[in-house]
Amino acid sequence: MSLTPAILVLNVGSSSVKFRVFAARDDLQLLADGRVTGIGAAPVFRLAGQDPKALEEGTTQTEAIAQVLDFVTASDHHWQLVAAGHRIVHGGEEFRAAVLLDEEVLARLDRYTPLAPLHQHHNLAAVRAVAELNPALPQVGCFDTAFHADHDPVTSSYALPASVRKQGVRRYGFHGLSYEWTAKVLAGQPGGMPKHVVVAHLGNGASLCALKDGNSIDTTMGMTALEGLPMGTRCGALDPGVVLYLQRSLGLSLEDVERLLHDESGLKGLSGGVSDMAELLHSARPEHAFAVDYFILRVAQKIGEMVVSLGGMDLLVFTGGIGENALSVRERIVSRLAFLPRFKVQVIAADEERMIASHALALISLSSG
Repeated sequence: MSLTPAILVLNVGSSSVKFRVFAARDDLQLLADGRVTGIGAAPVFRLAGQDPKALEEGTTQTEAIAQVLDFVTASDHHWQLVAAGHRIVHGGEEFRAAVLLDEEVLARLDRYTPLAPLHQHHNLAAVRAVAELNPALPQVGCFDTAFHADHDPVTSSYALPASVRKQGVRRYGFHGLSYEWTAKVLAGQPGGMPKHVVVAHLGNGASLCALKDGNSIDTTMGMTALEGLPMGTRCGALDPGVVLYLQRSLGLSLEDVERLLHDESGLKGLSGGVSDMAELLHSARPEHAFAVDYFILRVAQKIGEMVVSLGGMDLLVFTGGIGENALSVRERIVSRLAFLPRFKVQVIAADEERMIASHALALISLSSG
């Protein structure tokens, strides 16, 4: 029996390795779905439809990736791995589309690590780990910034001197793979793509995107993934003077400020320690209600910004963990937008992994002639 060519998609963070295996054909049939969680503490290998398996305490990220590769290349599967696709958060101005990865490309991507300190290092480390474990396997990088790469300079620029802007200080935007998937789903629906669409990717990370005829023309995240909406632990939009005050008057170090803005703010900071929206919604504590109220107001306000960029809104799409699962949050956001001309509302399940697999399939097919 011939084996099905397959693509491994990896989404690697500091404490987890999420993976899916897709058939390397147009329908991208899902063959396996799993993750390793608790890396650095109590690691567990989880595969959809099976009981979780505890891994050895102290398992590193590279060792977790090795466990994943051992699973997906085992001889008892009906597939054969032909490529690996990776989510890479930051491609800067240079990487505007998916690309085959080698050490020269990785060295260029290393430069963007300061712009995505929570993600980029882990994304690239995963590529290097796979290359070490399986050097013959083609690897494809897909960038969360690429979908926003053609924004007008009026949209992508900060009001800073040209000498600073020439150093790459600009708005890049993120969650591009999620927005690209949403655009693909909308384009395939009866009636096709509406002209003016706002997509709300709401989860532990949260942002908005303005789609005009299926193309991104504006988004709420900026040079880094801190800008825009309040998130699980990230602050969102903030007066830059706050950062100066924290350092100059409160005596916080650069490292302290970075940790505060990335890890201690957002819903967690507003609520007094809880970053999970589901937990906040089921709580009766006033500070938890305050965090939810704040989030809903800011999302609605930022949707207004996207509507201005578009010149109207035909459809509002919710995606991401909160967007897909928190009905009361969706309803309250929509109610704050009741003054707008009538628009439709839709929920679309996020599927960045399938989008990555699609890009990987296209690239390996192209490279093989």
